[in-house]
Amino acid sequence: HHAHGQDHPEDGSYWLMQPVYDSEYLEVVKPRPRKPSSFMDWTGYSAVWVMRRAFDLITGYGPNMTHQKWMTRFLFLESVAGVPGMVGAMHRHLRSLRDMRRDGGRIHTLLEESENERMHLLTFLQLKQPSLLFRFNVIATQGVFLALYSLFYAISERHCHAFVEYLETEAVKTYTHAISDLDQGRIPEWKDLPAPGIAKKYWRLKEGAMFRDVLLNVRADEACHQHVNGAFATMGIWDTNPFAPGTTQHMAADP
Repeated sequence: HHAHGQDHPEDGSYWLMQPVYDSEYLEVVKPRPRKPSSFMDWTGYSAVWVMRRAFDLITGYGPNMTHQKWMTRFLFLESVAGVPGMVGAMHRHLRSLRDMRRDGGRIHTLLEESENERMHLLTFLQLKQPSLLFRFNVIATQGVFLALYSLFYAISERHCHAFVEYLETEAVKTYTHAISDLDQGRIPEWKDLPAPGIAKKYWRLKEGAMFRDVLLNVRADEACHQHVNGAFATMGIWDTNPFAPGTTQHMAADP
């Protein structure tokens, strides 16, 4: 097994993939909400609508955000967002073992998604260390969400991917709002904030990259997850995965 430096960074991180985007693409990513058209869509959309409203209330989300409010929201959001991909990969792995047939290639894509969301969390942790109460809430939320998502994934994969598609749509909206706040000078702490070292390595950012570059890349990641889960929601359980390992910029950007 021969490892190459570009695949395994010097810090010893063994990432499944490292997303890299064109700078022009990063600037034009925007929310692309898909109107629900089926029962499956409506169940996913409705569940996300309820979760979003509750999450907004708990984190104090609104038009007057501060650095602290944003960081709290990012940390909690990414601690939840890293669950679906891992659960989906585990379910498909176990089904492949039970049915004694190939998975069709979706396991690696779901694992990449879960790792990507975890990297978002590890990046934001460089800027804010959560309190013990926050950590307790994360543990409690993860336990409930893990149990429910696992149950529903066992019942219907397609419903769950539709749910994640709408969840990621909301994530794109959230990061678009954050970038807008930064550009309009509403969060002075971010104006001259350099990108954390882990972010520079993971997204292979240029020297001198700033926190705005991090937000742009995170938003692009969420848009990619939205697209991928939307595709999985329309596919049969054993259909071949159309996404190659390491796929990132699969979503068409506006010219």
